[in-house]
Amino acid sequence: MSAQIIPFNPLDKTNLGSSVADALLARPPVPLEDLREFQGAGVYAIYYGGKFKAYSALSARNQAGQFSMPIYVGKAVPAGSRRGGALDAKPGRVLHRRLVEHAESIRATNNLVIKDFHCRFLVVDDIWIPLGESLLIARFSPLWNSLVDGFGNHDPGSGRHAGMRPRWDVLHPGRAWAPKCRERKETIREIERDVVSFLNNILE
Repeated sequence: MSAQIIPFNPLDKTNLGSSVADALLARPPVPLEDLREFQGAGVYAIYYGGKFKAYSALSARNQAGQFSMPIYVGKAVPAGSRRGGALDAKPGRVLHRRLVEHAESIRATNNLVIKDFHCRFLVVDDIWIPLGESLLIARFSPLWNSLVDGFGNHDPGSGRHAGMRPRWDVLHPGRAWAPKCRERKETIREIERDVVSFLNNILE
């Protein structure tokens, strides 16, 4: 009996998402601290190559121009996309602004240095952005998308700080709004141990 061969479908959503992810990964990495303004929405990956001890296994993957393991993956979509208006929305500089926000979060900390971060970004037609982001997260399980949550959070605003402080802000204190949130029971040392174990598992 002959084996069943499933024909390749380039329009399968997994293949479409992979094409966006692969196009992003083919882009040259640039320093996160020195981004020129540009127009468009899309997807991005941020890479860490510094000396924060708990991240040493990850940082080693991003040395000498390798940039093979992102610490965070994200997307920036035009305003109104969640209300179904993305097809008509003009994105403006939404992707650039999102990366600048991330740079500001890093600069606010007392134990990270912005020069240790690079990024890749790809301007994409709105409809493909969620697919590309999902495939990248599934492929790499980036640390700040999973175990150390909260990097992409904004200040919830006055009177809305009842939620628990994100793990990211416990590990990297400095953002002005984070201490207003409810304190976590986990210590920095406990989170660092979880980080080391997580990275050892996904990078082995």
